[in-house]
Amino acid sequence: MAEPKTRPTDASVEAFLAAVPDARRRTEAVELAELIRSATGVDPIMWGTSIVGYGSMPVTNTTGTYEWPIVAFSPRKSALTIYGVYNDYAEPDPIMASLGEHTVGKGCLYIKRLDRVDRGVLEQLVRRAWAAQAG
Repeated sequence: MAEPKTRPTDASVEAFLAAVPDARRRTEAVELAELIRSATGVDPIMWGTSIVGYGSMPVTNTTGTYEWPIVAFSPRKSALTIYGVYNDYAEPDPIMASLGEHTVGKGCLYIKRLDRVDRGVLEQLVRRAWAAQAG
């Protein structure tokens, strides 16, 4: 069984966010990091080289069982990619209709511009995901 490449590291979240090349994406990433920290009550850590994660939980799939952040995000060039708040295997969640401009896929929520989503709805999604996994 291969070990997952994305694992917790000692890298600085602040340094990672400060190094995001695009100024708008960098500002959005800092704002999103604070929104998730506030909603979860935990400080983030880096997972691999590009994912900011909060908490951890065991995940089992065809490659085995490994740790993965409960909620996480990555400030990618094309969008903020948020992990853990959207489940494409469950029934459609009506709250997603009130989130604002977003797309979803493969269990991820993609937001191109943070100023085009309802932050209260986004925070509610984070809180619900956190409560479901962290207790």
